[in-house]
Amino acid sequence: MSSTERIELGSNASDSFRTPKRCCTAKRLGIVAVIGIVIFAVVVGVAVYLSNRSDFDISKASLEHRVKRAEEILDKYPLVDGHNDLPWQYRSHVNNSVYHSGVNLTAGWSAVHTDIPRLRTGKVGAQFWAAFVHCNSSYKDAVRQSLDQVDVIKKIVRAYPETFEWVTTAQGIEDAFKAGKIGSLIGLEGGHSIDSSLGNLRMFYELGVRYMTVTHSCNTPWADNWLVDTPNNTAEFGGLTRFGEMVIKEMNRLGMLVDLSHVSHDTMVDAIVTSRAPVIFSHSSAFSYCNHYRNVQDDVLDMTKTNKGVVMVNFYSPYINCAPNYLNDTVNGTLSQVADHIDYIKNRIGVDYVGIGADYDGVPTLPVGLEDVSTYPALFAELLKRRWTEEDLMKLAGKNLVRVFREAERVRDTLRTEEPYEALISNVDANYNETKYVPGCRTDF
Repeated sequence: MSSTERIELGSNASDSFRTPKRCCTAKRLGIVAVIGIVIFAVVVGVAVYLSNRSDFDISKASLEHRVKRAEEILDKYPLVDGHNDLPWQYRSHVNNSVYHSGVNLTAGWSAVHTDIPRLRTGKVGAQFWAAFVHCNSSYKDAVRQSLDQVDVIKKIVRAYPETFEWVTTAQGIEDAFKAGKIGSLIGLEGGHSIDSSLGNLRMFYELGVRYMTVTHSCNTPWADNWLVDTPNNTAEFGGLTRFGEMVIKEMNRLGMLVDLSHVSHDTMVDAIVTSRAPVIFSHSSAFSYCNHYRNVQDDVLDMTKTNKGVVMVNFYSPYINCAPNYLNDTVNGTLSQVADHIDYIKNRIGVDYVGIGADYDGVPTLPVGLEDVSTYPALFAELLKRRWTEEDLMKLAGKNLVRVFREAERVRDTLRTEEPYEALISNVDANYNETKYVPGCRTDF
């Protein structure tokens, strides 16, 4: 064998020995890469799992992280607020002018609690707008004034079609949310708005009104309001009259939600006993936590659970911050106190019977941290800190109200063959208090 051949053989032999080493190295690198991918996947999976836990772990997270998580939850199901008085602000500030007032809700309206940028920041998914007129319109022009406020709500929705969608059904709330719109509904705030007429009640339903507050802070000729429960006051009727019971039953027949905010304790009891559908409290809180008679007492909370209704917690400071849990270092109360009311109702009767009815633009003072409609995620972040689950928060946000609304619609459907209630209230009953009767304001047949 020549030296050249030996060199070539040696070279080939060397290559033959080096190739397996390169192969082994590649295999090792491949194994390491696979192990790295597996470890990465496990780490990411654990991270995702931990970030999705809405009980123990999220409760220990930073406020910023909890707010982000609250926003994610509110992106999954609409937050349905039970009561907002923006329409009254249009009346107070710009004489009910929506198109020619210079007010632009898209650009923001600093004079009020509510505008479109803040509604979007607050993750509001649907809103019951209040058609409210003062009690001093009773026995006079309450119906006309109430029609004006219904008209204002319809104009607002029409003026901002990219944001608001007109809604009259439970399904409509969810459909509007899926379309990226804020479902807009009407609540008639006060039974004085129908002027003791079942015909007027039916016409308001035809116009889209989907709840009526049985009284405001004044009696109707057929129901007592909450002020009769306060010291040095007495009830006129001890709850509902016979005609008042007919009003509740006609609301059931129509599919209109019965709202018991503002009514007396006895009226609450009578209405729940009379109603064939679940009731709502569109903007009331827990009496045992704050002893204000606009709030709901424990026995009525228990009845609301049996009725399968919902209590939508109000943010107005005097209904939030009072004895026996008064914080005298702040007039306005706190976000934490609102969460306490929500917790109280949840712990007393269950998470299925509590909701949100903030009362923005209907009240002068609000809790620190809940100054306008942009702040709902902060409240939900506080509840995450208190170990509320994602499902709990979606029930609070809107599932409970939508459930009640659907049941009211189901009851309506079962009553389709029932004839309308046609009783007329007598002029004597309609003017039960002569000091409030203005001669000539009512005519007789």
